[in-house]
Amino acid sequence: MELVWSTEDLKIAGRPHPGFPILLWDTMESCAPVNQFIRHYLVRGKIGSKKSWPSTGRAMYDFFSFLQAHELDWQDVNRGEAKTLLAGYRDYCLNECQLKPSTTRQRLSYVCSFYEYALLQGWVRRLPFEYESRAVKSMKGLLTHVDASGGMHATKNIMPRSHRTHPKFLRMDEIRALMSVVKNPHHRMMIHFALQTGLRRAEIATFPMAYIIDPDKLTRNTRNIEIHLDPYDGYGICTKGKKPRTIYISRKFLSILYRYVVQIRGERASLTDNKHRQLFLNHFGQPYADNGKRIERIVRELGKRADIKVYPHMLRHTYATHTLSRLQKSSGKIDPLVFLMRQLGHSSIDTTMIYAHLVNELADDAVLAYDDELHEYWEAA
Repeated sequence: MELVWSTEDLKIAGRPHPGFPILLWDTMESCAPVNQFIRHYLVRGKIGSKKSWPSTGRAMYDFFSFLQAHELDWQDVNRGEAKTLLAGYRDYCLNECQLKPSTTRQRLSYVCSFYEYALLQGWVRRLPFEYESRAVKSMKGLLTHVDASGGMHATKNIMPRSHRTHPKFLRMDEIRALMSVVKNPHHRMMIHFALQTGLRRAEIATFPMAYIIDPDKLTRNTRNIEIHLDPYDGYGICTKGKKPRTIYISRKFLSILYRYVVQIRGERASLTDNKHRQLFLNHFGQPYADNGKRIERIVRELGKRADIKVYPHMLRHTYATHTLSRLQKSSGKIDPLVFLMRQLGHSSIDTTMIYAHLVNELADDAVLAYDDELHEYWEAA
């Protein structure tokens, strides 16, 4: 029996729990095995970051909603010639819901882990998927000579093929357009900060004011200033994976940040009696909650005013692309990719390499003046 579905089929009653993703679904008799799996999968550290827990719960809820809508049994793994449960769910995600292949792959990875756990528990007799060999990008680096994979990798056959897309970044004319619509000095400083440092949204939201020092107290020949981002120093910076790292900012930009702290930030800080440590505060004088989700909305709304699709992580890509381009065209002794990898906090140079492809898209010589132009917009505001 083939799977047939429509959007109307998925009007399912019941909602997932909003907090810890234990799936308390009164409408689903199969919730007990899922609850047991999630406790095992999450609490035992299968996913290191608790921020990823809700996505696991949502993926499982969505899959079982799909099954219930079509009156399918999750234990029906021996379907013969019929389309497997996971293949049907995959096609539904891609064709009906128009989800990105990456999103579909993430959901399916959780579902596959559930079935692997179910097999160990004896709830099913076999897995509803098989493995096949697919070509992958060959490994480069120190251990290249011991790679015996032949460029092939065992992959679950129900997974949609992945096609790597390059991250999007803003060109200089788009940066100008975005900066021109930012009237709020606090929002303007946040965007400038993101473009000058490449920090992640959560890092911007939790960046401590204590890291900003008076540049006049530094020696005159100091051009670049080291700032150590340490989640364990008591100031509250939230880096990815709680990994400390050192970033560099120019003396000129440090002067801009210091003026912001002295002349502008106090306006918002005075709205509350609490002395908050974060550099950026919301319109209530409070730190941005939930790792800066409000910052996400602010940047997207400003982008709409400038008729540009932009979000905080795109500002990070913009910093990385233009900085790499500038470093590659300079005569310095530093390795551009290594510097950028450390600045961005990447654990592998392969992640940073993606920006080398983006640099080729920059044909305008104006990118050489990226840093100076940003300062011009700031000074003219």
